[in-house]
Amino acid sequence: MKNGKSIWQKTIEQKNYPQLSSTIKREAVVVGGGLAGILTAYFLQSRGVDVAVLEADRVGSGQTANTTAKITSQHGAVYHRLIAWFGEDGAGEYALRNQKAIEDYAQIISKERIDCDFQRLPAYLYTKKQRQVLKQEEAAARSLGVPCRFHNETELPFEIGGALEFENQAQFHPLKFLTALGEKLEIYEKTPVLKVEGKRIFTPRGGVLAGTIVFATHYPFINRPGYYFMRMHQERSYAAALENAQPLKGMYYGIDADFGWSFRCAREKLVMGGCNHRTGMIPGEDPYRQLSKQAKILWPESRISDCWSAQDCMTADHIPYIGKFSHKTPDWYVATGFNKWGMTHSMVSARLLTEKILDRSAGKKSIFSPRRFKWSRGTAAMLKDGAISGKNLFLAWAGAAPKCPHLGCRLNWNPYEKKWECQCHGSRFDEDGALLAGPSQTDLLRKGVKK
Repeated sequence: MKNGKSIWQKTIEQKNYPQLSSTIKREAVVVGGGLAGILTAYFLQSRGVDVAVLEADRVGSGQTANTTAKITSQHGAVYHRLIAWFGEDGAGEYALRNQKAIEDYAQIISKERIDCDFQRLPAYLYTKKQRQVLKQEEAAARSLGVPCRFHNETELPFEIGGALEFENQAQFHPLKFLTALGEKLEIYEKTPVLKVEGKRIFTPRGGVLAGTIVFATHYPFINRPGYYFMRMHQERSYAAALENAQPLKGMYYGIDADFGWSFRCAREKLVMGGCNHRTGMIPGEDPYRQLSKQAKILWPESRISDCWSAQDCMTADHIPYIGKFSHKTPDWYVATGFNKWGMTHSMVSARLLTEKILDRSAGKKSIFSPRRFKWSRGTAAMLKDGAISGKNLFLAWAGAAPKCPHLGCRLNWNPYEKKWECQCHGSRFDEDGALLAGPSQTDLLRKGVKK
């Protein structure tokens, strides 16, 4: 089974935008044409800001094209942990902004009359083994004002230990939404940003002088200041669209490590996702084969019509970094580390960044602040990431494996997707060394290396 385009890419014809070929001046520039970047530009423009978007490839060609496209404030068993780590104020902000994101999507879709298969429906967390975890999560979510209900059974074709229902969540076709919104903005495609110096942005054929710069590039490609490469890693996940499978009335996400499958319907197909692993840490079995085997067990008459993969930035404490890029760069802002919940967090980012840029709320304390730090289990995760980076830097220095142009870590060959992957920070390259995903900005120095 071979990785291909997502069902979102196959069911829409996207508009082409010009490449930047001159030097321009704008009040604000958004670097990155995914959902977070387009929404941020949309809100800034709606407030009267002269804004342009720079996209290295095609609009929506990154994670937005490969998502399962759930819009939900239910992000795994998260609220019990957030209360313990950040108190009810921090956890309450997380809940409120993600709940509001669902309504923001509904309002924009209605206002702009966007046909994007938007549906309101419940989202369920389910478990086979961790019933008490879901009970704790129910109590935590309710204490923050998030409506939810516990169930002993669901429509899923297997027995569960429990399920937690979050009402009135949503799903949609992300590229239909993005395409409609993008038509209202000034966008430049095939315009990679080579470097940024203060308010000046440099691209291959032109440049921009900008008062405000927003980095919405999935993973920030600028290492210093900010040091985001020390505070995140990236993970792969896989999805398949099934024909002749059971139509579901809700969206589902499993919290068990050995049975954490995700499900949602997309018109006549069922999207199934899972098989998560750290980028560059190659699993022992083909993830696509695992998806196929499990699909046949659950729905014996089903058939896979499409399969694809995604990549997500994971922060140490499972909360995105949204706000000022660094205290050294007062006019730079960032949105990154969406932890597999990019559709909702994209809207949260756009709203929060617009507030900070235009309403001067930069000093207001937020759980999403990139400058936050808690001595918690997040510290252990950061130390683990550092140890993995150190090991791979040493192996790259000591061995003959190809090195990532980003910071010199060893690259590993993923035989299931036929790609080179960096376990340190998640850059990916095709078999000939061409760059596919950052934070690296350049191709491999060595082409055609031996697999």
